[in-house]
Amino acid sequence: MIRRTLHDGWLLTSTTGNVPEQIAGRSVPAQVPGSTHLDLLAAGLIPDPYLDSNETELAWTHRVGWRYSLTFDAEQASASEHVDLAFDGLDTVATVELNGVTLGSTANMHRGYRFPVGGVLRDGANDLTVSFRPALEYAEEVRDELGARPHTNTHPYNMVRKMACSFGWDWGPDFQTAGIWKPVRLERWRTARLARVRPLVTVGEDGVGRVEVHADVERSATEAPSALTLTAEVAGHTATATLAPGADTGVVVVEVPDARLWWPVGYGDHPLYDLAVTLGSADDASAPTTLDTDARRIGFRTITVDTEPDEHGTPFTVTVNGRPLFVKGANWIPDDHFLTRITRDRLARRVDQAVDAHMNMLRVWGGGIYESEDFYDVCDERGVLVWQDFLLACAAYPEEEPLRGEFEAEARENVARLTSHASLALWNGGNENLWGFMDWGWQEPLDGRTWGHGYYTDLFPRIVAELDPTRFYSAGSPYSPGFAPDEVHPNNEAHGTRHEWTVWNQTDYRAYQDHVPRFCSEFGFQGPPTWTTLTDAVHDEPLTPTSPAFLLHQKAADGNGKLDRGYSAHLATPRTFEDWHWATQLNQARAVAFGIEHFRSWWPRTSGALVWQINDCWPVTSWAAVDGDERLKPLWYALRRSYAPRLLTVQPRDGRLVLVAVNDTDKTWSGALTLERQTFGGDVLHTGSTELAVPPRSTYEFEPERPLLAPADPDREVFVAAAGDARVVHPFREDVHLAYDPEALTAVAVPVPGGYRVDVRASSFVRDVSVLADRAARDAEVDDMLVDLLAGETHSFTVRTEAEIDPLSLTTAAVLRSANTPHTPAKQV
Repeated sequence: MIRRTLHDGWLLTSTTGNVPEQIAGRSVPAQVPGSTHLDLLAAGLIPDPYLDSNETELAWTHRVGWRYSLTFDAEQASASEHVDLAFDGLDTVATVELNGVTLGSTANMHRGYRFPVGGVLRDGANDLTVSFRPALEYAEEVRDELGARPHTNTHPYNMVRKMACSFGWDWGPDFQTAGIWKPVRLERWRTARLARVRPLVTVGEDGVGRVEVHADVERSATEAPSALTLTAEVAGHTATATLAPGADTGVVVVEVPDARLWWPVGYGDHPLYDLAVTLGSADDASAPTTLDTDARRIGFRTITVDTEPDEHGTPFTVTVNGRPLFVKGANWIPDDHFLTRITRDRLARRVDQAVDAHMNMLRVWGGGIYESEDFYDVCDERGVLVWQDFLLACAAYPEEEPLRGEFEAEARENVARLTSHASLALWNGGNENLWGFMDWGWQEPLDGRTWGHGYYTDLFPRIVAELDPTRFYSAGSPYSPGFAPDEVHPNNEAHGTRHEWTVWNQTDYRAYQDHVPRFCSEFGFQGPPTWTTLTDAVHDEPLTPTSPAFLLHQKAADGNGKLDRGYSAHLATPRTFEDWHWATQLNQARAVAFGIEHFRSWWPRTSGALVWQINDCWPVTSWAAVDGDERLKPLWYALRRSYAPRLLTVQPRDGRLVLVAVNDTDKTWSGALTLERQTFGGDVLHTGSTELAVPPRSTYEFEPERPLLAPADPDREVFVAAAGDARVVHPFREDVHLAYDPEALTAVAVPVPGGYRVDVRASSFVRDVSVLADRAARDAEVDDMLVDLLAGETHSFTVRTEAEIDPLSLTTAAVLRSANTPHTPAKQV
């Protein structure tokens, strides 16, 4: 097998549509892999799509056709040689031509395409073109042919197999990309090639790792069928199988005694083994000729999901190597709307941020993409479990052609592609489609037409059972396992997975405590991006929550209204936009942490929490913890604190408050638990203590004696519980009622190697002390935020930056923030 990438020398030209004068008829260099927007941006022909109101100005691209063209040199295929043109991904509706001959058409960005070109390729120069028509126009044609189906967008994204969020979402822009978005190759081969390699990895009760390698083989039509060998090697253990002449599939099994188990982060190591697969000609059994090879990395582990009904309903408990775990994680969207800008290093940074926030799972959401090998490799290496959606989201999907065939093709390709990844934990039928059918007014307009139910209950589970029987399949999220949607509601808190969106859309975040889900796979609250990310992208003068470009970067329906209502019961009303920015960020962090602590306190009845969302794809007000320019929002620090291995939290139980100790480690949490009620000024009013002995991976509820939770002056007192490094400080009222001392914090900043140290001291209780470091230096990042300080306590923040700044800038009111001083600067010393 000889592989040659065809990535250099492409040109891009518009072909149809209403194109601006400076672009019409002009050819510009095209990057492959890439997209039209990025090529036009590189040529200086369009403004940065992410800035100000440029999204609106670029709406003309929705209905423009494009042609990619390349001239490359090659040799004509010999009589016994096969030559294929392989595209790993085309976005989306395209026609491929080589030397004036149409090779085929595509209508699915989520799968690859392969065209035989042996009879078309010529010696010397060859002309290759890929012509894209607007995906939106294609989708509209399919909608008109099959009949409209309900969805949650202005565009019929459910009628074309393209990343749903490329048509806009409530956090994403409406840039309908086009282009050769994955690698393209010319492949030359003889006799046979590996068309697909599918390792199924299991571990026996005796500790023997078993790798069952399934291989699909494409044979040459120009040679008589002959026997082939299929060899697999893992950790020095080798096995070989022979494929009889004419056979196009083979299986070879390698056993690895005493295989080291792969564990999720926080549970153990995550060792990976190299798997090498070789296809050979068996003409000479002693020295078979190598025809093709494949290399993967695998990990030995078993992953199941327990859905056996119990006294509370139906659990959804992820179990790895026989050990049930509480899932701590987040939902994942594409990390940049322009997908080809996402590098392995960027993915590694993002997954590292998840790990640093004590997460052990990421859910690849159904409105995005099947991620690159780099993403799953990074998760394999770091022990981060992956929940993988099939790519359907918030819509009814026709089950007729041409869509049904595309769904099956992409599902088969991606299920097989991902089988080797140890991190991949489960397959999920789609996002909120079962829920939508029940509650979003779909049934009347559908009038009996198909809506995707057959995909979730028949096609996808059959494909998973056939190609990847080692993994669990769930019909949707949310979903009540074992029940049809009209039997038990898909979002029933007692069964399976639940999405909790009444908090963001309708109620205060304290309503999280009204439900005890078995597994909460979506919940969250909005907040704006960091100040630097926001002001780099939005240049309104003045910049306000209602200024035009800022509103264009707020995609949620009544998003700012929900933000205002969300903080109004908790925080003081902001006076300036800067204060509003801080208040909404702070309230986002508090709301999500409140939900996480509630869910964790109910383990094992509640077995998981996946926050919506960890990342952004552009600069926007959203639910993300890491903004579109990769900066950490206050929410990220709240996630790190609320997902900590050991957690103390005050929770209601049967009309009373209890202290819950959550131990998510393999060691018993033992030691003294100290309790006290004190004034903001530090006067201790009541104390108590007990000995903790919380078994591994469990929770412990403790009811403090009444005087500890019965304040004489609830506006000026707090309850404090501490055990080891874990502490909870619990005010008795909301911030708007608390008698904070606005001058309680003093601060000084000094240079240190690699940045600066900010030393703060509290003369009275100060809540959520934070250093918004990016406001002092663009690259600055602080080690902690949202720190509660009791009277007399000190804390040192470390700010990492390569910039040289005035240390005083780190103690100004714009940078050093807390709940005590929503409008007033801290004293400087």
